[in-house]
Amino acid sequence: MQSAVVFCGANTGANALYSEVAAELGQAMAQRDIQVVYGAGKVGLMGVLADAALQAGGKVIGVIPFFLRKKEICHEELSNLYVVDSMHERKIKMAQLSDAVIVLPGGYGTMDEVFEMLTLAQLGQGQHPVGILNINGFYNALIAQLDHMAAEGFLKPAHRELLIVADTIGELLDRLEGYQAPPKEGKWIKL
Repeated sequence: MQSAVVFCGANTGANALYSEVAAELGQAMAQRDIQVVYGAGKVGLMGVLADAALQAGGKVIGVIPFFLRKKEICHEELSNLYVVDSMHERKIKMAQLSDAVIVLPGGYGTMDEVFEMLTLAQLGQGQHPVGILNINGFYNALIAQLDHMAAEGFLKPAHRELLIVADTIGELLDRLEGYQAPPKEGKWIKL
């Protein structure tokens, strides 16, 4: 794994632990020589992650749509910065630049990004391993919902397993680095 896109909030959230772990992740990725690909913001968890990776000597690539460049206060000290026309192009470019997906706490944008990557993997259009760093149980309710979707027949078990969940940075990075893509299985459930 040479690079990973990190989807996370443009806010820091209500718990200081989220920022602490975002900084630790940035440092850990730099130490493992994994370049960070992210949404190019200088604020929120995005900024904390990028600053920590850069301070640890890591490479950080940002991708931001033109219209968000001012709103998200674009980080101008990155290793590389790509300015694109739309949110859709942003996701495409970030996927092209990365080998894996890491998800930290975030809101609608983070959910949109991670579910697009999971949908592509489910449809056989993407092979990125997708991992959630479940800081302080932030994603427990989402994980329960995914399990419920599988139990109710809306997700095949193999597709439910596309999402890697870990509670620590080391475990998540190890599992992403050792990821073996499952055999392709059709999305549609036959009853």
